[in-house]
Amino acid sequence: MPGDFRPAKPDRSSRGQYAWAIVDIGTLNESSLHAQLKALLCEPGDDLEFELDGFVIDIRRGDLLIEVQTGSFAAMGRKLDRLLAEYQILLVHPVPLATYLHKAGAKPRRSPRKGDLNSVLDELVSIPTLLDHPNLTLDVLLVTVDKFQEHDPAARRGRGGWRTTDKRLRSVEARHRFASTDDLVGLMPTGLPDRFTTADIAAVATMKRDAAQKLAYCLRALDRIEVVDRTRAGYVYRWTGRP
Repeated sequence: MPGDFRPAKPDRSSRGQYAWAIVDIGTLNESSLHAQLKALLCEPGDDLEFELDGFVIDIRRGDLLIEVQTGSFAAMGRKLDRLLAEYQILLVHPVPLATYLHKAGAKPRRSPRKGDLNSVLDELVSIPTLLDHPNLTLDVLLVTVDKFQEHDPAARRGRGGWRTTDKRLRSVEARHRFASTDDLVGLMPTGLPDRFTTADIAAVATMKRDAAQKLAYCLRALDRIEVVDRTRAGYVYRWTGRP
């Protein structure tokens, strides 16, 4: 890749457009988290697990297709390439702010790993230019989840380890919508110099350097920033227009 990128219960009164719905949802071997998010998103009259052009769509609401993606965006590439030309797609992706680990014989404990809104950049580097597509909207849900694990002697090259068997939604804390590239630009901090590096982005925004690198990679792919120099500190960027 170019640039210096290297690869409580839900509050039912404050979820914006989302509301719980009692529905009959098939699992298709999906995690509980995926099924719960579909139940959270669907409305009466929606078509669930709708077959379209050789693909299975999580939710169809008239001309809108809603896809819940709990894993890699790269796995969505072929589906998005095929359907975005003709359909409006809402891609919904959960980012765990906190994860509670459940293992047999032990009390649940909170994982030291924490996510934030910038965590979505881990996936956006797979499809950065699609954010510029007028038919695609991305909703990032900031959530807390329960992760269930069991010991697997065959894991970690036969030395034994813990294998995740399921993930379940504990709560939805917030939603952030990316409807255009301007929303991605919104992750950039104000107060940057006219020419800046990813170290500048990280320092001003108080984010990790690798997140700043991924953000710069996406914005460069979208022609919102451009490279003007290269130094020992990495690429030097500037805005291609007004941020």
